[in-house]
Amino acid sequence: MPKIEAFQKYTDEYENWFVKNKWAFLSELKAIKKLLSRVDGVIEIGIGSGIFAKPLGIIEGIDPSDAMRKKAEQKGLKALDAAAEKLPYANASVNGAVMITSICFVDDIYQSFREAHRILKKDGFLILGYVDKDSPVGKDYLKHKNESMFYQEASFFSTKELYDILFQTGFEVTETCQTIFGKVNNITEIQPVNHGFGDGSFVVIKAQKVNGRDL
Repeated sequence: MPKIEAFQKYTDEYENWFVKNKWAFLSELKAIKKLLSRVDGVIEIGIGSGIFAKPLGIIEGIDPSDAMRKKAEQKGLKALDAAAEKLPYANASVNGAVMITSICFVDDIYQSFREAHRILKKDGFLILGYVDKDSPVGKDYLKHKNESMFYQEASFFSTKELYDILFQTGFEVTETCQTIFGKVNNITEIQPVNHGFGDGSFVVIKAQKVNGRDL
């Protein structure tokens, strides 16, 4: 079963986090936009309330939480009832897919990436935005995981782990960037977006679909 209980109960608290941590949110958006080369025909897997999709210009996605889908629909977005492991799209039918702060909530990350690979067109891309498990913020989230209304059931990943899983599911990493340097609640301006990973706590990976690789 998808890990949606907290998102069903705390939809307002979810959105309020991004208001309270405005500069961190804007920094994350900046990092995603740096690698998001197009939005036409791009979907969000785990669209949630549309908090990222709307400012990115993405108009459609999927989410297993009806409470979150309602929020997204109120923003004028199309939100389909589905989970990452079983996407309601035909083979090779979308230009790109993004998964932003959602990979830690899927039940099966390998199947989720295989499904993304299936629905992407020949030159399609997958973009991941997430908190790196090995980063300062990631380590803090893990330490206080059981105290969080959202992260109790989450599974965090390091960037190196994701590189390996992407390779195994038919992708080639083409770009990686990072932002969020220091504690989230201490950020008072939009932070820089640097190449690579290892310093910033929020990492964005862009991976290209590789055709013909056995999955």
